[in-house]
Amino acid sequence: MAFRDLSGAVDFAHLEAYTLNDATVIEEVLRLFQQQADLWAPLLDVGHPGWRDAAHTLKGAAAGIGANALSAAAEVAERGDEGGAQGRLEKVRDALDAALMDVAAYLHGLELNRLKS
Repeated sequence: MAFRDLSGAVDFAHLEAYTLNDATVIEEVLRLFQQQADLWAPLLDVGHPGWRDAAHTLKGAAAGIGANALSAAAEVAERGDEGGAQGRLEKVRDALDAALMDVAAYLHGLELNRLKS
């Protein structure tokens, strides 16, 4: 996994501009995103009373790193009524998986660049 494996699920140019391309800060932000995902992803089920909170939190965390499709999917899920919520949450989970794959590839690319230096 490396930069070549990025799918576009995360707009890293957004994050790089926001952090002034500071690799240390980028890595810290992406690791925090991974932690948020680990905490909130299990709640993305209509059977859990906190599913709206999970969608809301992921919406903001995703927007912060440039995972625009995830942020949009989480917003749709959060705003929707109970009917059809499970399908909307499935879209959030799919977008989250794609974003996490891109984050892992980006972090791996950062590590490879460090090893080359």
